[in-house]
Amino acid sequence: MALSETRSRTLLAAGLFLLVVVVFAPMRNHAWLNYDDDVYVTANPGVLQGVSAEGVRWAFTSFHGANWFPLTWISWQANQSAGGLERRGYASTNLLLHALATCLLFLALQRMTGSLARSAFVAAVFGVHPFQVEPVAWIAGRKDPLAGVFLMLALWVYAGVRGGEMSPRRLTGVALCMALGLLSKQTLVTLPILLLLLDDWPLRRLRRTDDPTRFDPSAVRRCASEKLPLLALSLAAGIMTVLAQGSSGVIAGVDELPPGERIANALVSTVSYLGKTVAPHDLAVFYPHEGFPPTLQVLAALAALGLLTAGALAVARRHPAVTVGWLWFLVALLPVSGLIQVGSQSMADRYMYLPIVGLALAVAWGVPELARHLVRDTQARRTALVAVGCLAVAALATGTRLQLRHWRDSEALMRHALAVTEANFIAHAHLGAALLSQGKARQAADEWRASALAKPSYATVANNLAWLLATHPDPSVRAPDEAVAHGERAAALRVEDPAVLDTLAAAYAAAGRFDEAVATANRAARRVRDEGQPELAGAIEERRDLYRRGRTWIER
Repeated sequence: MALSETRSRTLLAAGLFLLVVVVFAPMRNHAWLNYDDDVYVTANPGVLQGVSAEGVRWAFTSFHGANWFPLTWISWQANQSAGGLERRGYASTNLLLHALATCLLFLALQRMTGSLARSAFVAAVFGVHPFQVEPVAWIAGRKDPLAGVFLMLALWVYAGVRGGEMSPRRLTGVALCMALGLLSKQTLVTLPILLLLLDDWPLRRLRRTDDPTRFDPSAVRRCASEKLPLLALSLAAGIMTVLAQGSSGVIAGVDELPPGERIANALVSTVSYLGKTVAPHDLAVFYPHEGFPPTLQVLAALAALGLLTAGALAVARRHPAVTVGWLWFLVALLPVSGLIQVGSQSMADRYMYLPIVGLALAVAWGVPELARHLVRDTQARRTALVAVGCLAVAALATGTRLQLRHWRDSEALMRHALAVTEANFIAHAHLGAALLSQGKARQAADEWRASALAKPSYATVANNLAWLLATHPDPSVRAPDEAVAHGERAAALRVEDPAVLDTLAAAYAAAGRFDEAVATANRAARRVRDEGQPELAGAIEERRDLYRRGRTWIER
């Protein structure tokens, strides 16, 4: 490679790294969030112990939070060992990982395609698109940029196969990168298929040498068979994911979300991702699943995706980059499309962390081809494309800086989510918790009431609201009868859950129903003792004794 090209590549890689760091810099001064940051880090004993032999063992054997990503746990443990719960260190790690993933993507694409400018554009879009705010600015989102680093490294290693056979050494390198990525987040299960797409373009490993417009069946079989070890890794990771999420019951059954409803939501969400990619707007930390979308909306989404897919396939011979980019988007999105529903969201910004690469590829190689037919002057065309590309990246970077403001703390994040979504029970619930931490109990109760109204089956908020209304010292906040109603609903949703029974007992006592309070507290204490927690059982029994004397929690 010429010295000037090497220098240009180095400068572009450094510039992309710096661009990402500058754009995301404000996130280092944000606060911890009460949405999953506590579950994963600040209240997680497995992370708070730091890096140790026991900590590593826990990371590989725990299904904490209904997830299995050992390397991500260990990365948080490393932050804890280095600086305790000082958030800036955790945020800086997220940011540096994302900046590194951006550089590696550029280097991998440049190695595959030989194009500096187009590869840089794809990497820049990946680096500064507002979709990336969620996985980067959110400490709990660490798994995406960490997995992204290993994916991009796998692409860079794989790029060396261009025009040649896959050596065992190179395959081992790719498999190692993939394994590390899967230990960070299991969304890399699609990597074997993504590599097969890249085998067609830009690597040209699937085509006949005498006629590049036609596939070579023997080459296709060879390239597919060499991915079998990688598919085995995908299968193993998929099994671990199902075990982890199934252990906590977060995978929705077909009785909760029928297949037709899942497919309809996947279609509508995919079109929504496309719209927000082109014009990022109304981005939220949580998008509630609203059930079966309107039929016309589903049909329109199906038609749009069908036409786009047909169009991408139709230009496969002349513009393979467009075809590969579009298929990359669909394939990378598939594991998080909601066909296997995990949680209560209809979609999530973080799910676009890797799929957006495919859309950027299609644009980076498709738009110049379109411009070639519209603008005949080569120099003018190149100047215009560079200008438009820079303006697009600048607009995305500006959108990211604006979106980052909503992530400064829990209250700002949840208020923004409520402003751009409807019936957002999660946002109401976490806004209530944020307000309660500020001593605003009445406002917190109102937010929790709104959450309960939006989703009556949300047991956590029903339980929290019951406890607040039953035990708060401010008479203007206490509402014993309402506390009983919420407590009984929580108990019906979480049958024999000792924490819920403890809350219900306090609610009964606040309402003057002391016999029911004593009986309910006894049930809670028995369950806790059966679970081998005698100290917690003793605390519940102390409260039970209060109820026996006709006293409430606040009279203790």
